[in-house]
Amino acid sequence: MTLDNIIEKIKQAEKIVILTHETPDGDAIGSTLAMKMALKQLGKQADVIIKEYPKTFDFLPGRNEIKSETNVDKYDLAISLDCADFKRLVGNEYFEKAKQTIVIDHHGSNKMYGDFNFVNPVAPACCQILIGMFEYFDIKIDKELGTCILTGIITDTGGFRYSGVTPETFEFTADLLARGVNVSDIYKRVLETKTKPNFELMKRITDRMEFLENGKVTFTYITNQDLKEVNAGVGDHEGLVEIGRDIEGVEVSIFIRQKEDNGNFYKVSMRSNEYVNVSDVCFRFGGGGHEKAAGALIQGEIKEVKQKILNEIKKVL
Repeated sequence: MTLDNIIEKIKQAEKIVILTHETPDGDAIGSTLAMKMALKQLGKQADVIIKEYPKTFDFLPGRNEIKSETNVDKYDLAISLDCADFKRLVGNEYFEKAKQTIVIDHHGSNKMYGDFNFVNPVAPACCQILIGMFEYFDIKIDKELGTCILTGIITDTGGFRYSGVTPETFEFTADLLARGVNVSDIYKRVLETKTKPNFELMKRITDRMEFLENGKVTFTYITNQDLKEVNAGVGDHEGLVEIGRDIEGVEVSIFIRQKEDNGNFYKVSMRSNEYVNVSDVCFRFGGGGHEKAAGALIQGEIKEVKQKILNEIKKVL
């Protein structure tokens, strides 16, 4: 799909809904709000539907306009951002009933579930794709829109630390800084400020962390009971998987957390450092993501889930 196709579908639509994945991070929230602002410049009103999101991102411009639900049947066009799989799309009923659908994403595992799909797996963040798109559409990237975009870039690159960062990432960041976007403030808010429940969970997963396969793999977990005891809210588990990966000699970090509405399933997050493609590993469990950051959903008890993952990890170490 070309950018000309996208702008054509946007101009034809009267009512537009913007959606993203479950447990949204900074790239998900930043890209949806940025898209809403961009569409407004094109004379289009759009609804952003996100049912739950971390309070970390309360500072984002337009955050108060996010809706948790609307009339399912009213949209001409649904736009999915930063979501590789229809099953993970929050509000997928809006997507299903829209007259036409567009998927914009940067995950190599994207299942191309839209009528029109614009996927660039080389981009380190969905928000970086949007910059080029908005420039092509002659949309002005002002301070507010730029704040949403840079939040997504900083979040998904781990503060420009990950290998997916491109020369364009820094060029775009420099340009946004020149437009008045406060890079250091965003960095502090999304990467350095921790909630108390997040800190309490970090202590628990650190105490439980196991070193496996001669120190090349770490494994740890949290349960629904942990979440309850520390009074955790949406997003308070974010970043915990990174702790294992940052330890010397570790190639793969595995972090699992019990699914809130079905304790017999665990949400799996994996990170790798150099040579293991964790997206391929997660794909074997019906998940996916990026080469060095991916996830899946696995049924079973903790020990059972751990063994299932390790059996696959051993094949690629």
